[in-house]
Amino acid sequence: MRLRGLSLLCLPCVLAATPEVQEEILVVVNRHIITRREFSQAVEQETASLYRTLSGKALDEKLKDAREKTLAGMVDNFIIQDKAEDLKIDLRDEDIRNYIEDIKKQNHFASDDDFDRALKGSYGYGLQVYISRAKSDMQKSEVLKREVYSKIAIEDQELLAYYLDHKSDYKQAPRFRIRELVLAKGVSPAEQEAARATLAKVQGALKSGTAFEALVKEYSVSTSRSTGGDLGWMAKGILHANIETAALALKPEEVSPVLETDKNFYMVQLIESQMDATKPFKDVRAQILEKLQEPKAQNVIENYMQGLRIRTNIRYMVPKETILKG
Repeated sequence: MRLRGLSLLCLPCVLAATPEVQEEILVVVNRHIITRREFSQAVEQETASLYRTLSGKALDEKLKDAREKTLAGMVDNFIIQDKAEDLKIDLRDEDIRNYIEDIKKQNHFASDDDFDRALKGSYGYGLQVYISRAKSDMQKSEVLKREVYSKIAIEDQELLAYYLDHKSDYKQAPRFRIRELVLAKGVSPAEQEAARATLAKVQGALKSGTAFEALVKEYSVSTSRSTGGDLGWMAKGILHANIETAALALKPEEVSPVLETDKNFYMVQLIESQMDATKPFKDVRAQILEKLQEPKAQNVIENYMQGLRIRTNIRYMVPKETILKG
């Protein structure tokens, strides 16, 4: 929420459309405000989360600081938001939506409603609050990446040494890539005879040196014919079992014998398989860089945030001690 056309004389409250509803302002951060209702809701969400994840002495210790940490977090979020604007960091709605879709996919949520119900059951808040928090986290991450992490230099030699020492951390799930040629078996004897005649043509052309990819484009009835039958990288367990088994028994560029399913004839060519592969260094370099920068960045981040706080116009309309007491 932002201040628009309010004088300092009326800062202690914001009048809603009906005069009997008032919002007490606790803190003003540049052009932003934190109201008592917003702060109370944030504290309730934080304490509910603590009760769900902690118990005993650890819970008691965290509860002591819950109000102070919640308030500091709300203030810092506005500070980061303004810094992101200064740096012209523009998070598109599409970026945030893609992030949410990835989270849904990873956790097998079929719809926003399913995700919303799960969030409310686990954390006490719904999808809209989650999206708002995700946006704040993404803004903070981008600001710190530009302002802090980009200034922490780590040599490629150190990154490569870490990669070589931790190769087992970067194992790639077994995967393979094939081309397929699909012919419909047909229903009537005439259709089946025609299909087998086409198969004979294909096999004869292969023996004479015709590229399998060219034959796919000429004869296959699958939509994959447009890519020469290339199905892209696939994890094990996706294809029909006998087709996958046949494919993985091949050497690269080899073509299988004719395979049958209930409706179709198949021939497949193995392009490449990676059954026990490690992700290449270039693919994980950024991930390793972030991992090695993290411990070096902690003090730098706190100093950076403290510098932003000093330069931010933070006004407590209610004494901070009073806010923290509740």
